[in-house]
Amino acid sequence: MIFAYCNQKGGVGKTTTVYHHARAAILAGMRVLVIDADPQGNITSSLTEDMQESDAGVADALSSRSDLTLADVLVPGIWDRLTVAPTVGDDLADVRNELAITAEPGRESRLRAQLEAIRGDYDLVLIDCAPSIDPLMINALTAAEAVVIVTESKLYSANGLAKLMTTVGQVREHYNPRLVVAGLVINAHEAHTLAGRHWAEVLTEAAEQAQLPILAPPVPKRQPIMDTTETARGLDEGDADSRELAEIYAAHLEQLTKGATHVEA
Repeated sequence: MIFAYCNQKGGVGKTTTVYHHARAAILAGMRVLVIDADPQGNITSSLTEDMQESDAGVADALSSRSDLTLADVLVPGIWDRLTVAPTVGDDLADVRNELAITAEPGRESRLRAQLEAIRGDYDLVLIDCAPSIDPLMINALTAAEAVVIVTESKLYSANGLAKLMTTVGQVREHYNPRLVVAGLVINAHEAHTLAGRHWAEVLTEAAEQAQLPILAPPVPKRQPIMDTTETARGLDEGDADSRELAEIYAAHLEQLTKGATHVEA
């Protein structure tokens, strides 16, 4: 399966979710490819070692000015069976601008074309998208089989869901008719607060109306989730509380890979 992790709003924990889903897949014995399609390059920083700004990356595979393919830029991840298509420096932001202004046919499917050549080498491909609706996200959605929406139980996260679903529908109509929404991750949930409970209910209602599956359980707001991404460790390597958090991501992965209630947006 190829999953694109999306939200046009930044700071909702999208990259952190990709990190922990990748770890859960590794523990399940899968061969995992993570594609960093975010110019910020945060997932590259978390999942690779010793990357330099001059190193080749996703930008080179997407740019019409480069002869490199996606296969050419892959690097080993920090765990066995993990491979990363990295983003370093400012090159991907430049390619985003290139894609925005070019009239070249097929610009929306450059990533899909590159990925087709290597997808058979992996059991699972996770694409970390930029926090915006731009040509890079469109490329990711065109390449993906399913979307994972990561959001928080907060006002602005709930407001952005409809806009993102419109984009998913447009990509399905014009570029990728097979695209489905695999699930909605409610991240950094504060169940003990009135606001957290209220917006979780609003998100749940909106998801049900749109026939979107919600991955259960929601991810609580807990410090070890972020700490492990900064120290290149898995939650499963921590204390009992951390291992309990790891089980949440393992449950999400199981729901995603078993095709839990895939429906159209």
